[in-house]
Amino acid sequence: MLPDLDSLALFVRAAEMKNLTRAAEASLITVPAASRRLSLLEHQFKATLFERHSRGLELTPAGERLLQLAREVIASVHHMRAQMGNYARGQHSVLHVQGNTSAMTQFLPADIASFQTGHADVRVVLEECWSEDAVRKVRSGEVDLAVIVEGPDVGGLHAVGYRHDQLAAVMCKDDELGARSPLAFADVLERDLVGLEGSSTLTRLLEAHAAQLMRPMALRVQVRSFEAVCRAVEARLGIGVLPLAAARSFADALGLRVQPLTDPWALRAMLLCTRHEPEPASALGRLVAHLKALAD
Repeated sequence: MLPDLDSLALFVRAAEMKNLTRAAEASLITVPAASRRLSLLEHQFKATLFERHSRGLELTPAGERLLQLAREVIASVHHMRAQMGNYARGQHSVLHVQGNTSAMTQFLPADIASFQTGHADVRVVLEECWSEDAVRKVRSGEVDLAVIVEGPDVGGLHAVGYRHDQLAAVMCKDDELGARSPLAFADVLERDLVGLEGSSTLTRLLEAHAAQLMRPMALRVQVRSFEAVCRAVEARLGIGVLPLAAARSFADALGLRVQPLTDPWALRAMLLCTRHEPEPASALGRLVAHLKALAD
């Protein structure tokens, strides 16, 4: 017999509170009932989960491991409930879309919202993701649509153009580098850089072009968001390279200068990727057509 979710939830509460009485109260059951449930769990798993002392409950090694697993199970059930809730709101279709950080920061949420306004029968679930991860999830069928910056291998997928983004240098307003116009990536390489973590498409792009120039790229700070890049630049830890529109959204508040890079590769294309070309009348086909129509 499999353990039930209520008993696992009670076990987690008892482990966290280290007190059976408080765990029973939090679970809205009596202490004897709670004790029976925990004893049944120990019988089902054929392992002692708690050491019972006058001062309360202490987990055994088996209990410690079950606590980790039970938390994962409960989280998965909550996620499952949330996912199924998407189908309980009257929509006929639910589309899972993952957008890279650049698109999510600049225009994808507004573009999705404009689609939703005219398509009440479709629910779009939107999540931020690195481009490479989004492509992988499209291939595996985990998501319906990936909005990415060109660069990852999209062979075998259906990919169409979306928007473009222009890369720009981000610096303090009084930085002498801002006096250079036009400004190329080679100029930026003279300084310490603040960038995204190494798995990001943008960081790998910058590293590749630095290598082409046979110049070192002094990546002094690595963070996980555009805002964090801008805050590190504000602290004068280095120069950032970010999409123009995203950088400008932080520039005024943080007292930063944003200057576009003149390198041809600094104008990047974005793609809409699906496993196959969607039927035009399908929910996915209508979404792709809507986003494509908004392309620059």
